[in-house]
Amino acid sequence: MTTIKEETLVAEIDHLDKKGNGQAVIWRESETGSNPRKLKLTIPLTLPGEKIQVVVDEPDKRRRKVSPEKILTPSPERQDAPCPHFELCGGCVWQHWNYEGQLKHKTNHVKEALQREGLDPELVRDTIGMDNPWHYRNKMEFTFSPEGDLGLHEQGNFRKIIPLETCLIAGRKIVDATMEVSEWVKEFGLKGYNKDKHEGLLRHLMVRESFETGEIMLALFATEAPAGELAPAAEDLITRITNKFPNVKSLLWLVNTDWADRTQSEETFVLAGRDFIYDELGGYRYRLWFDTFFQTNPVQAQKLVELALEMGEPKEDEKMIDLFCGVGTFSLPFAARVKELAGIEIVETSIESAKRNATDNNLHNTTFLARDARRGIDEVHESWGLADLLLIDPPRCGAGGKVMRRIGRAKPKRIVYVSCNPDTFATDTAELLPFGYTLQKVQPVDLFPHTVHVECVALLTLDE
Repeated sequence: MTTIKEETLVAEIDHLDKKGNGQAVIWRESETGSNPRKLKLTIPLTLPGEKIQVVVDEPDKRRRKVSPEKILTPSPERQDAPCPHFELCGGCVWQHWNYEGQLKHKTNHVKEALQREGLDPELVRDTIGMDNPWHYRNKMEFTFSPEGDLGLHEQGNFRKIIPLETCLIAGRKIVDATMEVSEWVKEFGLKGYNKDKHEGLLRHLMVRESFETGEIMLALFATEAPAGELAPAAEDLITRITNKFPNVKSLLWLVNTDWADRTQSEETFVLAGRDFIYDELGGYRYRLWFDTFFQTNPVQAQKLVELALEMGEPKEDEKMIDLFCGVGTFSLPFAARVKELAGIEIVETSIESAKRNATDNNLHNTTFLARDARRGIDEVHESWGLADLLLIDPPRCGAGGKVMRRIGRAKPKRIVYVSCNPDTFATDTAELLPFGYTLQKVQPVDLFPHTVHVECVALLTLDE
């Protein structure tokens, strides 16, 4: 029997990695007495500057991930996490960090990303936080364990589900409706889906809530249709949800038998209401289906729109392109202020939604194209010439060099860049500098308190 070597060490947290975990380095004498060996430690639930006592198994390895055994010197920004699930649940990583500390870290993250690309970090303003950084999410996706428990994945373990009693980042009505579905599952003894064996009934529960209209969507993802032996359970679900939650305007049962662990549907059953709900942002109305991408923090999303309008300064005689436009979150408020707007998005269902949303809001100066970014820009220019203003809101991976260089050659006078990833934002922005663009300002916005994520709105102008 092999004995695992363990050693108690004291580590000082130097910085946090991209997942929000503490990073420390310890130099240890080698057994042969030669040069010291570097041991890199990843220590979750720690903060910069803290001294931590840890027990390391196999300390002769170069890298280890360990849990903190004792906080020897706590950060003055450390606080008690209010959620009972915090240290296990993967929904949040920083509830042990006071909110002011989180915001400072996010501002520095954006500054460091710009500095790495040779951009001026002094252009970065302080991150705009929330007055109340709790219960801010208007959409949650929960997963069923094989036993039928409903919750979120354990941190770093997508095979284990933490059954939830509450969730402090989800809207309160979302939590109440989720707990009702959980109770329904237990009463009928329904089983969850086993990813390894590819068997079981219930996979996910998606809940959307509009903070403006009050409408709620409950979407249950299962491997079978709500018929036959499942019909009584489905009827009971309809009765209890419609009686207790009159704001649920969309109760869906979606069949997904695919191996992929995603919230997708092969067949959709509308158990009650319609297959979408209405939401509003900045006075504009949007239809949201179960697979519609929409900002999950409406309070801060409104700030993003306001900042984009303030920086972009749209004018009545201007033509504009909204690149990666989605369902028109930015398109609609800008279209109301410019002569003509073209939205470009590769996802066809999002483009159909954007067209419908524009019509619902009586905006008739919009064109929406289901194209990749570069081809879409070319088609718009062939149709009505060069754009005066361009807004870009790419996915987390960024737009990429080819798209940014295409934008640079198109030479819009002003570019508003909305980013959900400071690192790719900085890389993309650097691509525009050789084309005569100057980065004017960068405003970080915290859309996801208690997580590592931070959004930015930035303005670039073409040098005269």
